[in-house]
Amino acid sequence: MTKTPELLAPAGSLQMLQTAFDFGADAIYAGQPRYSLRVRNNDFGKIEVLKQGIDTAHDLGKKFYLVSNLLPHGAKTRTYIRDMTPVVALKPDALIMSDPGLIMMAREAWPDMPIHLSVQANTVNGASAKFWRSVGISRVILSRELSFDEIEEVRQDCPEMELEVFVHGALCIAYSGRCLLSGYMSHRDSNQGACTNACRWDYKVKPGQQNQSGDVVLLQESRRPDDLMPMEEDEHGTYIMNSKDLRAIEHIERLTKMGVDSFKIEGRTKSPYYVARTCQAYRSAINDAVAGKPFDTNLLGNLEGLANRGYTDGFYERHHDKEYQLYMRGHSLSGRSLYVGETLDVDHKNGRVKVDVKNRFSIGDKLEIIEPNGNQDLALDQMWNMNGEPISVAPGSGHFVWIKLALKGNKAYIARYTNEPAPIETASSCSNGETCCNA
Repeated sequence: MTKTPELLAPAGSLQMLQTAFDFGADAIYAGQPRYSLRVRNNDFGKIEVLKQGIDTAHDLGKKFYLVSNLLPHGAKTRTYIRDMTPVVALKPDALIMSDPGLIMMAREAWPDMPIHLSVQANTVNGASAKFWRSVGISRVILSRELSFDEIEEVRQDCPEMELEVFVHGALCIAYSGRCLLSGYMSHRDSNQGACTNACRWDYKVKPGQQNQSGDVVLLQESRRPDDLMPMEEDEHGTYIMNSKDLRAIEHIERLTKMGVDSFKIEGRTKSPYYVARTCQAYRSAINDAVAGKPFDTNLLGNLEGLANRGYTDGFYERHHDKEYQLYMRGHSLSGRSLYVGETLDVDHKNGRVKVDVKNRFSIGDKLEIIEPNGNQDLALDQMWNMNGEPISVAPGSGHFVWIKLALKGNKAYIARYTNEPAPIETASSCSNGETCCNA
């Protein structure tokens, strides 16, 4: 029987943690701001919130991995054991770490605590996996730059090591996240947890003056119009930022068969809706792969409505043939829906639910009600404002409405079926929580 891999989801808050578990995650990862690569949008810096999160995970029979993966300067190495001792006492299921010095200190201080090696450590071969196994690491999160064949080589070279791979979310323009761009552009070091996602800002191309080597092309960032930056090109090509987002759901079956132990979704600072949508889709893909069922291409459409910069399967497949590209694109547009709200209160007497509106929707729209125990479709024909007056449009964020809906459970997310393109992440949306992370 094929082993069932773990589905590992991001959590920056208790709501995200609960949502991830409700929609099929086996484990979540979260970090304390001082020692992980997510300083902002992280509720787990409070010890009481962290304890509640770990206890909730264990009560549900799930796992909580604590991220401690920054590349520390000397000052943080001197406070690490002191600060983390009460955290480790809460019994997270593993620490996710990248720095050899901190790993050595953690092994000495807490010899029984499992340690997973962060993607920041850039493990790209079986020899490295064997080394890390020899110093007590129980799981390696492989670099995103590996192909299928290279992952399989690591699996064969070090069969006793647990392997984890990223399958969904934002990609950094750096080697597995070791990036200097944020520090250069905004003096906030991504390797210390303060990434401003400078690779996702709005850049425009400006003509430059000609020199001996030919034309010079300049980049202009929208908030720094006077700071023109040369864009260089060599024999390999031109280097541009803003990668497409990773989506490898169509490869879950292959990765499962080669023995990958954990599939990781990126996005500790993203929304609960993002976590619900991705966990639900990847849970289904994993279950189908283990059961020997063919891949359900409808899952591609379910992920299309999430804010993204276009999708790629990263480095897994070095070259795609034309037939594959047409096949994946044709199916990915079917069943697309965009996030428009989430349910709050339930009026059982009148069969209505209160909706916190996130994006505009109207009478006549076909809505998708996304719940942990199964989704349902609704043709919206009735809606009321908070005064009980019939209305035809829910204008957008900041509004609350009532709609006629019989929920299967107590909580749901609502999306609107559409032929519109998915929203594109912008600099402003990044600041509102749609950003990347590395663990």
